[in-house]
Amino acid sequence: MATSRLLSRNIVVQSRRTTMRMEPEFWDALREIGRREGLRSSELADHAVLAQSEGGCTSAVRVFVLAYFRGTATTSDTVD
Repeated sequence: MATSRLLSRNIVVQSRRTTMRMEPEFWDALREIGRREGLRSSELADHAVLAQSEGGCTSAVRVFVLAYFRGTATTSDTVD
């Protein structure tokens, strides 16, 4: 039986404590965004959930992380 790579973490989103399960890379990326923007993970999760109209908290955070790094990418970062 394969083991899951997902890590469960408790986080407060919109004043409610919830558990999210994501790959370690997404947790690392969320912390990196927090360092860059001077925000806590829970503040970023709030923003992500408010910005996405459908899906759950975890999905919203994954989409937020992807969109953030896509937005910071430059043309010199692209692969031909």
